[in-house]
Amino acid sequence: MVFVTLQRLSELIIARRNTARLLAAGAHEVGASHYPVMVAMHTAWLAALWFTVGDRPVSMPLLLLFAILQLMRIWVLATLGSRWTTRIIVTQDAALVNKGPFRFLRHPNYAVVTAEIAVLPLTFGLIWIAALFTLLNAAMLYVRIGAENRALYDPAPRL
Repeated sequence: MVFVTLQRLSELIIARRNTARLLAAGAHEVGASHYPVMVAMHTAWLAALWFTVGDRPVSMPLLLLFAILQLMRIWVLATLGSRWTTRIIVTQDAALVNKGPFRFLRHPNYAVVTAEIAVLPLTFGLIWIAALFTLLNAAMLYVRIGAENRALYDPAPRL
């Protein structure tokens, strides 16, 4: 749990830095209204795990799967580099990324996060946390991916 918490906090720092750089270079944010809800949901997921994991037994196969997901997460973040943020930031002239995991999926980070939200609680036998937050995440991604797709794939010029 300490690893996941520190990982998420460090990612927020990196994302904030990348967002500031992109905005300073003329990019703009879309879908900002749902961002606080997304942050609250992820915070609640992590808090629920902290409060319920205790000394529960660990499923080693699921822990291994979670470790593999972390490698996939690193692949996504490394592929996006300074363009990775936790917000939807649109740059006017930059081409969409189509290398790395983006060759296979349009939104690979969302696939990884969706799997993490289910796998980590299941690693500790916390089925209800996995189910609840998977449903909440699905609703969030419905909104978020819609906003992102409209911003990135709309044939109208990006401002």
